[in-house]
Amino acid sequence: LKRCNSLVLPPVKSLTKPKMGSFFSHPSGSEVIKKNQEYISEMNKIKMERWIQMHFQMKERETAMEISKAREMFYWLASFYVVSTIGMVGSFRATKRPGTLAPIVPLSFVVAYYADLAYGTKIHRIQAEAEMIMHNEPELLEWPSGLPTVSEIDSARLEIDDKIRLHPHQL
Repeated sequence: LKRCNSLVLPPVKSLTKPKMGSFFSHPSGSEVIKKNQEYISEMNKIKMERWIQMHFQMKERETAMEISKAREMFYWLASFYVVSTIGMVGSFRATKRPGTLAPIVPLSFVVAYYADLAYGTKIHRIQAEAEMIMHNEPELLEWPSGLPTVSEIDSARLEIDDKIRLHPHQL
């Protein structure tokens, strides 16, 4: 074994191996290229399927987090609603003024909204509306100035690199 700058290198073997068989028993260059292209195509397909699956699972987790946030908010609002309603009813009994019960109406709508979002079919209605927009109103989904191009992205990246290089203290 040779030693080169603290790396241990194995002995160099001859790059030329003796060829066995006739010229016709080896695949031609075009066959090798075709097999390589098929292999690369298959690897790209698998890579894309993994990427799609990864993003799908990330979106599922984000949606689960949003639903759990809605449920948590519902618990807090429902608790506030119950305590407030008990207080308003007690105040109404003492004063006999109907205005003390007025906040029950808007609070009922807020609690109902979050109950529907957390445990009802609101998510399904939102998804159905999103699908309707995608199919019937695709112009609403367009980005301002269209999709960014590679040159626009590179230009912005280079601008940021220049700013960092010229003004490193302003990070």
